Amino acid sequence: MKYYCIGIKGTGMSTLAQILHDLGNQVSGYDDATAYKFTQAGLEKRNIPIYYDQSHPIDPDTIVTYSVAFKENHKEIQRVRALGLKVIKYNELMGTVINLFRSIGVSGTHGKTTTSSLIKHILQQNGGCNYFIGAGDGYASPDNDYFVVESDEFNRHFTAYHPMYSIITNIEEEHMECYKDLDDIRDTFEIFANQTSKLVIANGDNAEVKKIHYETPVLFYGFGFNNDVVIKNLKLLEEGSRFDIYIKEELYGSFEVALYGKHMVSDVCAAILLCRELGIPKDKIYDALTTFKNAKRRFAIEKIRNTIIVDDYAHHPTEIKATLEAVRQKYPNKRLVVVFKPNTYSRTRDFKKEFVDALTVADRVFLTEIDCNRERQEDYPGVTSHMILDEIEGSDIISEETIDKLQDELNSVICFMSCAYVDKLITALKTYIANTPKEEE
Repeated sequence: MKYYCIGIKGTGMSTLAQILHDLGNQVSGYDDATAYKFTQAGLEKRNIPIYYDQSHPIDPDTIVTYSVAFKENHKEIQRVRALGLKVIKYNELMGTVINLFRSIGVSGTHGKTTTSSLIKHILQQNGGCNYFIGAGDGYASPDNDYFVVESDEFNRHFTAYHPMYSIITNIEEEHMECYKDLDDIRDTFEIFANQTSKLVIANGDNAEVKKIHYETPVLFYGFGFNNDVVIKNLKLLEEGSRFDIYIKEELYGSFEVALYGKHMVSDVCAAILLCRELGIPKDKIYDALTTFKNAKRRFAIEKIRNTIIVDDYAHHPTEIKATLEAVRQKYPNKRLVVVFKPNTYSRTRDFKKEFVDALTVADRVFLTEIDCNRERQEDYPGVTSHMILDEIEGSDIISEETIDKLQDELNSVICFMSCAYVDKLITALKTYIANTPKEEE
């Protein structure tokens, strides 16, 4: 079949396009963004064409799907509708694809990508799997039995999925432009949980996760002693994390992983339990964890001379605080600087206080102006990055052009955070470091 993906450089759409191609379909796509994005790597590897205007023809038997960042009045969406092409919602098409396999849906306000990546890695070391991970990373083969899918609650996308197994890492207020309140969010997770056919693995330390009425069998995990599975003897070290897992009060195993922060250990536990449920031996799981490297833009570390650069996808206050605390774990004796790029006006408005509290974990704070492709600034009068900056002493606005504001921080850990692209900021910093005499660092 032929598919045309509008917004093909978006992390989710890029991943879907790669999967459709791998399953033997003819795939092409459109995007407004002409600049290179890391999500292109998988598309280019598969020679999937990307178009940037309306001059190319589209075959009449092509099925179209599009990103929610593209509105109905977008000229490319209007063109495909005028051509009479069949249009399927992104999440519905994804649901159709994963239902061809034994699917594993990984959901939660935070931790989806890391948990999905862990499961994918363990399964790949033990027979293989298909996967859809929202960091622009996807692959599928008709010969694989299992399909690991990062199941996003944004716009209620994951309600189109009916997995065999599911994981719920946590539930918090997020995407409030899509939901009425926290009860509405939890109710939507409940739909997802009860569309799971075999087992839900859920974080019992999270109050909202525990409130769900589960019709599907559920296994609770966490640090609390009232869970079915309890994480004990946690050691957060500079080289990683060590911990024990107890199931029904009996020691299942001791594990170590080169990941940082208590939240990461919780994600590892969920992945271990899922793979155990699939029958993978404990020693095989342990061996796979020793070679695990996290997904793109998840605590990605690079050292440039004396500067340690961390690139992380964190964009919610809870994620930001957890990541900064993880940086403290790995670099306890280094000064910590954060460069945060807010991604939506609604999230900036809704979590102003929480952002302030999270960011002040760092020694110094910089923000860019808000970078949003699915909301209009005129709909959020008065909402700017200064809502956060004005509450943090010594903070400042930064951009690619003013990267020299970091000149006094070249011996620090500089953590770039956003779900928007920060690669140009990082490149600007690298260029600045390269042009700075070593004696000035």
